[in-house]
Amino acid sequence: MKRLSLVTAAAALVLAGCGSSGPSQLPEPRPLIIQSGARLTPVDDVRMREVYDQVDDLMNVIITDPSFLISSDSDARDVYPWETLEIVPDTAYIRFQRTAPDVRDPYQIYAFLHLMREEGRIGDYLPEAEGVDDWTFELAAMKAVSDAWLLGRAYFDLAPYALLDEVMYASEAGYLPELLLALRPGEFEEARAGLDPVRVAAFEAWYRETFGEDPPGNA
Repeated sequence: MKRLSLVTAAAALVLAGCGSSGPSQLPEPRPLIIQSGARLTPVDDVRMREVYDQVDDLMNVIITDPSFLISSDSDARDVYPWETLEIVPDTAYIRFQRTAPDVRDPYQIYAFLHLMREEGRIGDYLPEAEGVDDWTFELAAMKAVSDAWLLGRAYFDLAPYALLDEVMYASEAGYLPELLLALRPGEFEEARAGLDPVRVAAFEAWYRETFGEDPPGNA
């Protein structure tokens, strides 16, 4: 089956007769399963419709707004969104694994949100992230990335990608803060200092059960 990017998937629904405002309902989600056997299926149709609308709006702005540029290029490495992000005036640069082209749109969303924050325009696109500290913003941006990936994987048959699947599973389990801090040692020290040891232990146990390996920083 030919796989769709989030942009072309959204366009396909509109062309199928759903109207310019998007589909009245999304396709039936498919159960997701990763190599360890852990399963995930979206169950909140209302929430996922909101995610669809948000992703559709953000990608339309990224594609059509001439006031900025999101430059995304492929890379030979597996990279998380934050690892290659570079922002200069009016432009954000980001890279993604060339063998996983389906991740391009979520990575562009991440770069776009960071650029809009730098330009003082984040309130137009992610109101809950306006005026917050760096850690709270990063959580909101990565939650948006995770939601976009869940939408693509469960509803539009995007190909698996281990790094974003890891983020998505953690987000859906309520462990996105713990995962991000484990993946990014040396950053967000104030948030790290406030971690609940009980939650950290629960996260580590969940990670081992879900992915069949030690969590980041515990190998």
